[in-house]
Amino acid sequence: MTNHTYPALHSSRIQASVHHNTNTDFSLRNSLQAFTLSMDLMPGGVNSPVRAFKSVGGQPIVIDSVKGSRMWDITLITIRKMICETNELCRFKTKILIMHCAMEIMAWLLFSVVLATLAETMKKGTSVGAPCLLENTLAEMVISAVPSIEMIRSVNSGTEACMGALRLARAFTGKQKIIKFEGCSHAMLILFLLRQLTSNTLTALFNDILAIEKLFENHKGEIAALILEPAVGNSGFIVPKLEFLDTIRKIIKENNALLIFDEVMTGFQLSYGGAQEYFGIVPDLKTLGNIIVSGLPVGAYGGRRNIMKMADTLSGNPLAMAAGIEAQKLIKEAGTYEYLDEVTGELVQGILQVGKRSGHSFDLAKFASFYRGMLEQGVYFASSQFEAGFTSLAHTTEDIKMTIAAAERVLRQIG
Repeated sequence: MTNHTYPALHSSRIQASVHHNTNTDFSLRNSLQAFTLSMDLMPGGVNSPVRAFKSVGGQPIVIDSVKGSRMWDITLITIRKMICETNELCRFKTKILIMHCAMEIMAWLLFSVVLATLAETMKKGTSVGAPCLLENTLAEMVISAVPSIEMIRSVNSGTEACMGALRLARAFTGKQKIIKFEGCSHAMLILFLLRQLTSNTLTALFNDILAIEKLFENHKGEIAALILEPAVGNSGFIVPKLEFLDTIRKIIKENNALLIFDEVMTGFQLSYGGAQEYFGIVPDLKTLGNIIVSGLPVGAYGGRRNIMKMADTLSGNPLAMAAGIEAQKLIKEAGTYEYLDEVTGELVQGILQVGKRSGHSFDLAKFASFYRGMLEQGVYFASSQFEAGFTSLAHTTEDIKMTIAAAERVLRQIG
């Protein structure tokens, strides 16, 4: 990928899971039974609201296992997982119903080397409650990869990373107000920001420079930080306009505030150094999600040394650190991002062409029908039309072809 060619990002990788159903008797009977039971055990029957299928209707799938680009539900229906969606990694523009599909999978966790490392580490214990050498090793790898990070703090999730970064920004600047953009959820942090600290949370539309200038004028000397996703992935896929991030960087510096990049979704995806490397903008603080440890429950935030020395909270679970070290080795190998771009381009262009041939344009109302149709074809997308997605190293050209073929069948059926 070439730096500063924002429009070429289109939506760079897709996040969805494609499952090719090799069982012609497609049935979710076992999933229905399990989900019915879970309704009495967990709010909504799930631990992440989007998994309840409220946006698409129908019966949620309960997964038994995953391996490579496939996963199996508890009825043992084989599903080819593909990642198709619109996030740091979909080359969708913003004009087709397919573009709003997502799934959350880190392919590297499926690689045997990571699994073997986890198995060996587990023999030494799952948590130590004290420093471990693995923390140093992973921290060094992330710091070497990300231009803005001089020190890093590991936490337990992307949400916690964003919360930690905001607390740190307030402590460092001595100010309380935070600017965020509408549509940027920052994991589940949006609930905290809007419900708990409404008076100190200022909002603007993404790509609206004039709105940002006005907020800094109206709240002179009160704003601690601006937090944003460099490329928005939870409201469809929104690419920053040319000069937007650069202008934001200048405004924040002039007002002695901090710029926080939420790269829970884009970190190590747009490029090895994340969105900040891709766009050439260096934030003061940056947050990362479980991509750094192959999908295990971990997050991190880091930035300038003088800021990070005030950081609090803790994590550093040895299992997550060990997985992270192996994952970093894998994604740093030559050709990784070129391959991801290639398979993503094939997938996005293929689906766009299928959409044109079948006469479909961007239509959110049709997404539920499309989603359920793809599910019956063995293709599993995240059950929200607004999230972004990612392709992975586990996805093959055959996976891409099968996904495109499934999409064409479904789009012709729903009319």
